[in-house]
Amino acid sequence: MNITRHRALTAGAAAVSAALSIAIGVRLSGYGVPLSLLLACCLSCMATFSSLLFRLISAMSTTTHRCTRPGCDFRVSLAHTDAAENRRWQEIAAHHPHRTA
Repeated sequence: MNITRHRALTAGAAAVSAALSIAIGVRLSGYGVPLSLLLACCLSCMATFSSLLFRLISAMSTTTHRCTRPGCDFRVSLAHTDAAENRRWQEIAAHHPHRTA
């Protein structure tokens, strides 16, 4: 994932989080919730939605290489790497020195 796309997704995630939080705030204000409680609720919702969306964006740009031997739990997770670096870590995961089983 290139940096421009990553920035656009991050900005979009922040906008979606803000929109969802505002929608929740508007619905709660109809029930006469005090302003301080309304603000706390909206901010916590925004933090939760942002965290979820940022994790999804991160997961989309991460590649994980695992050892191919059964029973070995060695793995390497990479984000934002080029093809050569990705291939190098794939080979390292396949032939790492601490292989078990």
